[in-house]
Amino acid sequence: MTPQPITLITGSRKGIGRFLAEHYISRGHLVVGCSRNPVRETIDGYEHFCLDVSDERAIKEMMRVVRQKYGRLDNLINNAGIAATSHFLLTPVETILKVYNTNVIGSFLFTREAAKLMMKQHAGRIVNFSSSAVPLKLAGEAVYASSKAALVSLTEILARELAPYGITVNSVGPTPIETDLIRAMPQDKVQEVIGRQPVQRPGTFADVANVIDFFLRKESDFITGQVIYLGGF
Repeated sequence: MTPQPITLITGSRKGIGRFLAEHYISRGHLVVGCSRNPVRETIDGYEHFCLDVSDERAIKEMMRVVRQKYGRLDNLINNAGIAATSHFLLTPVETILKVYNTNVIGSFLFTREAAKLMMKQHAGRIVNFSSSAVPLKLAGEAVYASSKAALVSLTEILARELAPYGITVNSVGPTPIETDLIRAMPQDKVQEVIGRQPVQRPGTFADVANVIDFFLRKESDFITGQVIYLGGF
């Protein structure tokens, strides 16, 4: 009998992360999630941790609990992320650090600690989140887009380093989706992005899940170091 998959999703309290948690629970996964704040309601098949994704000590403790309780980790989805939009001349260093700590450092730390557990079972799937902001190179998104570009490089390099252990590392790059992150952006900027897509509509949570489903499949063990941008980029 195939064991129940153990899937860790960061930033799982709301938005895409919450959708993905419920999506994989419905597919029989036991989902472990995290965010800075507690969840409002409990879900069967879900365990939540409160932490900052750039807090190395807290992440190590979380992974220690996962290892102790479940003995393994099958999938890691680095969903947690934040955005910032401003001209680079007007961007304070606090904003840069906040974006990079969440988007880059958080994904790096979780991937590193998850990989240590996956290496023991010689199998695992890791999915990072890039963004259509990377190929679009929009003015005003220097910090956000560069943080997501860093995740693309991280994906490609870690795919090589982890391939000998049966672990794949890939990335999905969503276009604008109705989340708190997008609602905080100027709507003219959102419409500009959608207008430059070959498929001119907002993305959906289901669009993202579809790509991640593909990456997580057992049959996708030959797919690694790849980035799939939604919307046709």
